[in-house]
Amino acid sequence: MKNRLATVLAAAVLLFSLFGTQASAQGRFGVIGGMTFSNAERQALNRSTMNKYHVGVTYQLKLPLGFSVQPSLMYHVKGAKLSNVIPGADFTNTSDLTIGYLELPVSLQWGPDLLLFRPFLDVSPYIGYGLNNRMDAYIENLRPSEPVRNDWSELNRWEYGLGVGVGIEIWKFQVIGRYNWNFGSLYGHDDASEPDTSLVGIMREAFSRGHNLGGFTLSVSLLF
Repeated sequence: MKNRLATVLAAAVLLFSLFGTQASAQGRFGVIGGMTFSNAERQALNRSTMNKYHVGVTYQLKLPLGFSVQPSLMYHVKGAKLSNVIPGADFTNTSDLTIGYLELPVSLQWGPDLLLFRPFLDVSPYIGYGLNNRMDAYIENLRPSEPVRNDWSELNRWEYGLGVGVGIEIWKFQVIGRYNWNFGSLYGHDDASEPDTSLVGIMREAFSRGHNLGGFTLSVSLLF
């Protein structure tokens, strides 16, 4: 895992270095941040949207014909609020999961420069590596559990996905709203014949079989 994380960081440094060598009137660095409204892609389990955040650095390289490429390196927190996660249970049971990722999205943009502003379409593939996580659960008639931090033995630490959205650029400011799909399973397949009411068992049941975290992000960048 450490080798893979080192690979991601090295790729990020190389990517920003390559863009940095071309820094000119067509390229500029910046900072990025915003809100993340995430949930479980297994919609039947969602009890509400989890509101978190993302923050990091970015670099915009403008290309001919209205195109631009904008990679970012961010700390991105996302999660899900789940209900009825124990299959067949006739009692109230809820669980929350929060994960903080080191994430590398590459925004591919196209839009006409209208002098005062620039509207654009956005497609952003991304890859991320989990740095920390927290799980909370409540089961009716039982004492609420203490928060648990998974040791990543159950979670798939790597994430990858695709975001699609629209944005507008005015002077040094850029605003992008996009919907993000996170591919792959967050947990491995649950082969247990009986429901597992532990926190890990609850989350494994909720996020195995191709289920992961998805949702909407609203990002604001200040470009220098």
